[in-house]
Amino acid sequence: MTARWPAAVRPLLWAFVALTAVHLAALAAGATLAAQLTKPALMPVLAGYVLARGGPALLAGALLFGCGGDALLQMDGDTVFLAGTGSFAAGHVCYLLLFARHGTPPGRGRLGYPAGPAAVYGVLLAGTVALLWPDLPAGLRIPVAGYSLLLTAMAFGALRAGSLGALGGLLFLLSDGLLADGLAHWPQPPLPQFWIMVTYVAAQYALACGLLRATAGPAPRPTPRPAPTAPGAGVP
Repeated sequence: MTARWPAAVRPLLWAFVALTAVHLAALAAGATLAAQLTKPALMPVLAGYVLARGGPALLAGALLFGCGGDALLQMDGDTVFLAGTGSFAAGHVCYLLLFARHGTPPGRGRLGYPAGPAAVYGVLLAGTVALLWPDLPAGLRIPVAGYSLLLTAMAFGALRAGSLGALGGLLFLLSDGLLADGLAHWPQPPLPQFWIMVTYVAAQYALACGLLRATAGPAPRPTPRPAPTAPGAGVP
């Protein structure tokens, strides 16, 4: 994979790191306005970094759908919440397409996956939905269950993007699990939004880096140089 804009790669990465630090500091300090202004800017900068490195447009699209979800979930109301969830769901579909196109199956199961992780992710999905269902608002139960299925499929598919991709999938599950706890009015850790965003930003970055590695392909082999010819060789 060849960088599209080599000069922009490092500045965009540092801009993403700086924005993340400012956003998390604002959450920790209770600076609501600063947190609201920086949150929607995170994923577009990461998408720019992906494109500058020569990553696929579909990966940048997944991150921009995340930006849409970030912006919408800052507003109140079930309709806006469902729209934000739909934006994240579109991002997960992008990720699934990327895993199918560029990922490497991690095992030799019938679907190219080892049975153990498949069972673990299945239990996580069933357990989460079963526990959340009674405490969710009635109008959100089916959408949350459907989104949970798609999210779990994405996290499982991320096994195809190496260790970084797999870590990103797990962190996304953790981040959205913390968010779902709030919807169900379950006990949450202090500063829940801080921890939701720590795990979410780390998840998106790990998924992006895992897929950048997966789409890069093997490094080209150097062309062997011809062996030097001794002076006078081949001269009768």
